[in-house]
Amino acid sequence: MQLNKNGYEPSAWTRTLTVLSALFLLWGCGKGYGEQQAAPPPPPEVVTVTVTPRKIELTTELPGRTSAYRVAEIRPQVNGIIQKRQFREGSDVKAGQLLYQIDPAPFQVALDSARASLGKAQANLPSIRSRVERYTELLVDKAISRQDYDDAVSAVDQAKAEIEYWKTQVAAARINLGYAQVNAPISGRIGRSNVTDGALVTAYQPLALATIQQLDPIYVDVTQSSAELLRLKRNLETGRLSADRENGKAVRIVMEDGSPYPLEGKLQFREVTVDPATGSYTVRIVVPNPEHLLLPGMFVRALVQEGIAEAAILVPQQGVSRNPKGEAVALIVDDVETVRQRILILNRAIGDQWLVASGLSAGDRLIIEGMMNVRPGSVVKAISRDALTVDGDPPHANRPSGEK
Repeated sequence: MQLNKNGYEPSAWTRTLTVLSALFLLWGCGKGYGEQQAAPPPPPEVVTVTVTPRKIELTTELPGRTSAYRVAEIRPQVNGIIQKRQFREGSDVKAGQLLYQIDPAPFQVALDSARASLGKAQANLPSIRSRVERYTELLVDKAISRQDYDDAVSAVDQAKAEIEYWKTQVAAARINLGYAQVNAPISGRIGRSNVTDGALVTAYQPLALATIQQLDPIYVDVTQSSAELLRLKRNLETGRLSADRENGKAVRIVMEDGSPYPLEGKLQFREVTVDPATGSYTVRIVVPNPEHLLLPGMFVRALVQEGIAEAAILVPQQGVSRNPKGEAVALIVDDVETVRQRILILNRAIGDQWLVASGLSAGDRLIIEGMMNVRPGSVVKAISRDALTVDGDPPHANRPSGEK
């Protein structure tokens, strides 16, 4: 027999109530636990973007190198000794500016000699003409023979020819004297000098005295695959791309350090032949270069416009993956909140987005977050990316389940 704390034995009725209360509590707890286990889990949350076609400009990035707009190699046109170099290496020169002075003394002497000979020939002509006039009168009276008269007339013609000869000699001597001054044929930046004062130079020698390059504007020569050209023409013919009549020849330049060049170039021409070794052809672009940021031989990239895509589909790259076959796949949410898989054909990457050629349509909801928690056929709760908080991290309630 057990006694309570007051020393009395509990009655049978009290014991019965205690047992029934314990059983009721156990039954109630078991029922609540079973109902909690039977409740279905909520569908996983995913973040989606709605596919919206838009008009974009398609460009092709082509590698190339810069080259001078005009190049002039300075060579002497007469033999002589360099007296003085008249420019500073690496400076800008103007067309007609004196670059080198060749010793002019021998050319001045040749000019003076030719002038003297011309004067002598011109001085002989009047006397020969007077002789012809006298012989004409004597011939009438038959005081001289016909042969003497013909010789006098021929002497006049010879004197005139001699005068013309010495005139050309004077002109040639004057030209050679002018060639003693080596002037710049074009405006531009001149490089280092290959000769110094006192050097002996010869006419049209293989070694150039210096080289002038015009840097403003400057050429950018890029190469493009002939297959790309055919694809571009086909897209224009089928209407997938439309030509931009206003800005179709505008070209943007990216410098070799990745920074954009501030001024736009202009497409000048495409080569008419394809290099059989590489299957590519050259595209030449003219770029303004007033600050001389671009120098000949620099590696650059040119963004050449292909055309305008009126209804292009761009999607974030994070929403596209690859299946075991290497095909591009994406998951979308249909009208009944069910996940569907689409196989895509991608055109190219534009920034952090893919340009989709086929596989998606306007209005499709593409899953970009939460893809690891769902599979095709799963029912999900789709949350539009536009509905998420843009300032800072989105709240946990808006995040797909399983995302941190």
